[in-house]
Amino acid sequence: MASSSSILFLLLAAFAATGANAATFTVRNNCGFTVWPAATPIGGGTQLNPGGTWTFGVPAGTSSGRVWGRTGCSFNGNSGRCATGDCAGALSCTLSGQPPMTLAEFTIGGGGNQDFYDISVIDGYNVGMAFSCSTGVGLVCRSSSCPDAYLFPSDNTKTHACSGNSNYQVTFCP
Repeated sequence: MASSSSILFLLLAAFAATGANAATFTVRNNCGFTVWPAATPIGGGTQLNPGGTWTFGVPAGTSSGRVWGRTGCSFNGNSGRCATGDCAGALSCTLSGQPPMTLAEFTIGGGGNQDFYDISVIDGYNVGMAFSCSTGVGLVCRSSSCPDAYLFPSDNTKTHACSGNSNYQVTFCP
């Protein structure tokens, strides 16, 4: 009997662990220069050389998240400075970065079984970006006047929805 209980417990734990992250993000650097991606509330601190990728999970119920690229960075241990998108000198961002920065914004599980996402250049533009969800529209922004991006706060036609539990791609220099 103890053996059956142990197996049931392990199966339930495995099931709970797989549901812990509702979305997987893959960030790719297609630029000819190094980009230091950051994500809130996840953190970041990964150096992405040209062609590099970074993958992370985002839990269900994340009501507000952002991904952006920091450029012109120099770090010594966990502190340093970036020319764009700097996070108060921290290697792993716990706050939003300093403008200018092109933003991929998201809400995971915000409306039933839907996620919401957009690109914003309201805080300025620093690097080209593509942002897509596996079941939604692909957004591409290559300039500060990007037609796929929020250009001002009340530009409510730029938010897109996709099915919950989707995977996301963020590409710098698409």
